[in-house]
Amino acid sequence: MAPGAGEARGELADSLTMRRRELDASGGRVGAGVTFGLLAAWALHDAEEVALVPGWAHARVPELRERFPRVPARVWRQLESVDRWEFTAAVAGVGVVVAAAAADGHRTGGRSAFYQAALNGFGLHGVVHLAQAAAVRAYTPGSVTSPLVVIPFTLWARGRLRDAGVLRPTRPGDAVRGLGLAAVATAGTHVLARRLLRKARG
Repeated sequence: MAPGAGEARGELADSLTMRRRELDASGGRVGAGVTFGLLAAWALHDAEEVALVPGWAHARVPELRERFPRVPARVWRQLESVDRWEFTAAVAGVGVVVAAAAADGHRTGGRSAFYQAALNGFGLHGVVHLAQAAAVRAYTPGSVTSPLVVIPFTLWARGRLRDAGVLRPTRPGDAVRGLGLAAVATAGTHVLARRLLRKARG
């Protein structure tokens, strides 16, 4: 045996034993920073969108319509028609979904499939924002907090879930489901917000 090999093995064994004790002490669970942290990170990110999306859309859509003529006209019409009240109401609706996912994650110590799907969707949503900014070669609402908050938090939270031994195996389909959850929640709350505001306005 090479000199020091026995000592290295002993250190490795001690390290593994300590790690097992840490996992046993935590019960294979993660703390509120990981679970309810999703809601906090989402709130910071969407504050940027609430503050800037309506004004940005009205100012930039005419230019973007000319630059991207293949985009269906209804997409531009929908963007131009969004007002601040409707967008804020829709964001609040998404917030209810994110809060429910965070609460379920906390209840299960991070094991919840709903929570982990929401976390993955949140991270991928940030990647989409960066892709949008790259496509238009300019700022788009959400592209500041995506690299500063959304993506770092997602990576950190997934790391904590992995360390606790509760991170679900990631497959290509999981990414699709995560994005799908984000898309359905966003589209559904926008439709609901528009209908509710129309009724309120008579």
